[in-house]
This record gives sequence, C-alpha cells and structure tokens, in this order.
Amino acid sequence: MEATWQEQLRTVGLRVTRPRLSVLQVLAERPHADVDTIVTAARAVHPTLSPQAVYGVLQALVSSGLARRIEPAGAPALFELRVGDNHHHLVCRSCGAVADVDCAVGAAPCLTPSDTAGFVVDEAEVVFWGLCRQCRVETPAETAQVLQHDNRGGTIA
Repeated sequence: MEATWQEQLRTVGLRVTRPRLSVLQVLAERPHADVDTIVTAARAVHPTLSPQAVYGVLQALVSSGLARRIEPAGAPALFELRVGDNHHHLVCRSCGAVADVDCAVGAAPCLTPSDTAGFVVDEAEVVFWGLCRQCRVETPAETAQVLQHDNRGGTIA
C-alpha cells in the first residue's frame, strides 16, 4: 500500500517524504485519530518526528484532498483517509467512539436545507450522536444519565 501512497502523494503534487508516509500509515491503521494519537504512533516508526511536522503533514494531506478533518462538537479534531464520498459520522456520547455512516440519501450533498440563503450547497456534514453498542450495555440508570448530560457538559433535551 505504501507504493499507492507514494503515487497518490505525487498525483496531488506533494513530495514523498518519510513523515508523510508515516502519517498515512497511522491513518490507515487508526481511522478517526486525533493529532496526539497520530504523533505517538508515527513516532514509533519515525522517532524524530515532531508534533509540528505532523500538523504540517496533516494540513498538506487535508488541503490536497488525501485526508479529511472532522470536528465533532466538544472533541479534538479527528483525521481519516476516507475522502470524496460525502459520508457522515456516528459519535458515542459516552466513550467518544466514531464510526462512518454512508450518505443519508443519494449523491453529495445528500441533504437539502430548507433555505440556502443564497448559498450553492455542495456538501453536507452530519454527525449522529448516541451510544455505541458497547456503551449501551451499561445499566439503565447510567444510560439515562449519559443521555441527560453529554460528554461535553451540555444538557440533552
């Protein structure tokens, strides 16, 4: 797969570098990873890699369309390699687990706002919040508490 990454980097006009390949490897193994996770994992194979270098690599990958940055409310930015398909995300209110979910209906933007306010809409980003399978096995009292107060400190109506 590394050869494919090299080709993809060159195709979008990015030089093939060890830090870029290291970050791509981490993202392939850990979809929806935050920067701290990426830095720690990439340093396992590239010990001199700085956090600033990882931020630069991520910015280049996102800007070139090779990676996607998602920002669930109240959580650190997450990065993934699944791009270009207008998929959405499921986020667990309890443990923070993130899963991909295909577009609600049809092609991008797959959702139509009731009023575009003059915008030409080309993408819709939806985050579905709830409890993952593992967290749902908690006792009903604990589950009710999670639903009343999400992991960001807000109250759920």
